Amino acid sequence: MKRFATLIAMFGLLASPALATPEFQKEWKSHYLPEDVDPAFKAAAGKAGCNVCHVKREGAKKTERNEYGKAVSEFLKKEKFTKDWIKANPEEAKKLILEGLEKAGEKKSSDGMTFDEKIKAGTLPATDSGL
Repeated sequence: MKRFATLIAMFGLLASPALATPEFQKEWKSHYLPEDVDPAFKAAAGKAGCNVCHVKREGAKKTERNEYGKAVSEFLKKEKFTKDWIKANPEEAKKLILEGLEKAGEKKSSDGMTFDEKIKAGTLPATDSGL
Protein backbone atom coordinates (compact mmCIF):
# COMPACT_ATOMS: atom_id res chain seq x y z
CA MET A 1 0.00 0.00 0.00
CA LYS A 2 2.85 2.36 0.81
CA ARG A 3 4.38 1.71 -2.63
CA PHE A 4 1.06 2.44 -4.30
CA ALA A 5 0.75 5.77 -2.49
CA THR A 6 4.32 6.66 -3.48
CA LEU A 7 3.59 5.78 -7.10
CA ILE A 8 0.47 7.96 -7.13
CA ALA A 9 2.42 10.86 -5.60
CA MET A 10 5.12 10.50 -8.26
CA PHE A 11 2.54 10.69 -11.05
CA GLY A 12 1.05 13.76 -9.41
CA LEU A 13 4.43 15.49 -9.49
CA LEU A 14 4.98 14.58 -13.12
CA ALA A 15 1.55 15.71 -14.29
CA SER A 16 1.61 18.90 -16.28
CA PRO A 17 -0.98 21.64 -15.99
CA ALA A 18 -3.81 21.64 -18.50
CA LEU A 19 -2.57 23.54 -21.52
CA ALA A 20 -4.72 25.58 -23.84
CA THR A 21 -3.75 24.51 -27.32
CA PRO A 22 -7.46 24.13 -28.16
CA GLU A 23 -7.66 27.85 -27.42
CA PHE A 24 -5.03 28.48 -30.12
CA GLN A 25 -7.11 26.49 -32.59
CA LYS A 26 -10.29 28.32 -31.56
CA GLU A 27 -8.70 31.74 -32.10
CA TRP A 28 -7.12 30.60 -35.39
CA LYS A 29 -10.54 29.57 -36.67
CA SER A 30 -12.23 32.79 -35.53
CA HIS A 31 -9.46 34.88 -37.14
CA TYR A 32 -8.92 33.00 -40.41
CA LEU A 33 -12.34 31.43 -40.99
CA PRO A 34 -14.85 34.27 -40.76
CA GLU A 35 -18.35 33.93 -42.22
CA ASP A 36 -17.33 35.33 -45.61
CA VAL A 37 -14.30 33.06 -46.17
CA ASP A 38 -14.17 30.86 -49.26
CA PRO A 39 -16.21 27.72 -48.46
CA ALA A 40 -13.57 25.44 -50.02
CA PHE A 41 -10.87 26.89 -47.75
CA LYS A 42 -13.17 26.60 -44.74
CA ALA A 43 -13.79 22.95 -45.59
CA ALA A 44 -10.08 22.24 -46.11
CA ALA A 45 -9.17 23.89 -42.80
CA GLY A 46 -11.97 22.01 -41.04
CA LYS A 47 -10.78 18.72 -42.48
CA ALA A 48 -7.16 19.51 -41.55
CA GLY A 49 -8.10 20.28 -37.94
CA CYS A 50 -5.01 19.99 -35.77
CA ASN A 51 -2.91 19.41 -38.88
CA VAL A 52 -3.06 23.09 -39.76
CA CYS A 53 -0.13 23.25 -37.30
CA HIS A 54 0.83 19.60 -36.83
CA VAL A 55 2.15 16.86 -39.09
CA LYS A 56 -0.08 14.05 -40.28
CA ARG A 57 1.86 11.01 -41.37
CA GLU A 58 2.35 7.49 -40.18
CA GLY A 59 4.74 7.36 -37.26
CA ALA A 60 4.53 11.10 -36.52
CA LYS A 61 3.97 12.09 -32.91
CA LYS A 62 0.87 14.16 -32.20
CA THR A 63 3.16 16.92 -30.95
CA GLU A 64 5.24 17.12 -34.16
CA ARG A 65 4.70 20.51 -35.76
CA ASN A 66 4.76 21.35 -39.45
CA GLU A 67 6.50 24.51 -40.68
CA TYR A 68 3.52 26.72 -39.84
CA GLY A 69 3.18 25.16 -36.39
CA LYS A 70 6.87 25.83 -35.77
CA ALA A 71 6.37 29.48 -36.75
CA VAL A 72 3.36 29.77 -34.43
CA SER A 73 5.29 28.15 -31.58
CA GLU A 74 7.99 30.83 -31.87
CA PHE A 75 5.44 33.39 -30.72
CA LEU A 76 3.00 31.30 -28.66
CA LYS A 77 4.43 29.14 -25.91
CA LYS A 78 1.64 26.81 -24.85
CA GLU A 79 3.15 26.49 -21.37
CA LYS A 80 2.27 30.16 -20.74
CA PHE A 81 -1.37 29.61 -21.69
CA THR A 82 -2.73 27.29 -19.05
CA LYS A 83 -6.49 26.81 -18.93
CA ASP A 84 -6.63 28.48 -15.52
CA TRP A 85 -4.73 31.54 -16.79
CA ILE A 86 -6.96 31.83 -19.86
CA LYS A 87 -10.06 31.49 -17.72
CA ALA A 88 -8.82 34.28 -15.44
CA ASN A 89 -7.59 36.49 -18.33
CA PRO A 90 -9.75 35.76 -21.40
CA GLU A 91 -9.35 39.12 -23.17
CA GLU A 92 -5.60 39.26 -22.65
CA ALA A 93 -5.26 35.64 -23.78
CA LYS A 94 -7.22 36.32 -26.96
CA LYS A 95 -5.14 39.43 -27.69
CA LEU A 96 -1.83 37.61 -27.17
CA ILE A 97 -2.90 34.60 -29.23
CA LEU A 98 -4.01 36.79 -32.14
CA GLU A 99 -0.75 38.77 -31.96
CA GLY A 100 1.21 35.51 -32.07
CA LEU A 101 -0.78 34.23 -35.04
CA GLU A 102 -0.25 37.49 -36.91
CA LYS A 103 3.51 37.41 -36.26
CA ALA A 104 3.67 33.79 -37.41
CA GLY A 105 1.74 34.76 -40.53
CA GLU A 106 4.52 37.17 -41.48
CA LYS A 107 7.08 34.35 -41.63
CA LYS A 108 7.84 32.62 -44.91
CA SER A 109 6.86 29.12 -45.87
CA SER A 110 9.39 26.89 -47.62
CA ASP A 111 7.69 27.79 -50.92
CA GLY A 112 8.65 31.47 -50.50
CA MET A 113 5.21 32.86 -49.68
CA THR A 114 4.36 34.14 -46.23
CA PHE A 115 1.90 32.03 -44.29
CA ASP A 116 -0.62 34.89 -44.40
CA GLU A 117 -0.27 35.16 -48.18
CA LYS A 118 -1.04 31.46 -48.47
CA ILE A 119 -4.04 31.69 -46.15
CA LYS A 120 -5.39 34.76 -48.01
CA ALA A 121 -4.98 32.81 -51.26
CA GLY A 122 -7.21 30.10 -49.80
CA THR A 123 -4.57 27.44 -49.15
CA LEU A 124 -3.46 25.84 -45.94
CA PRO A 125 -0.28 27.48 -44.64
CA ALA A 126 2.15 24.56 -44.32
CA THR A 127 3.71 22.66 -47.19
CA ASP A 128 4.85 19.79 -44.97
CA SER A 129 1.70 18.91 -43.03
CA GLY A 130 1.25 15.57 -44.79
CA LEU A 131 -2.26 16.32 -46.01
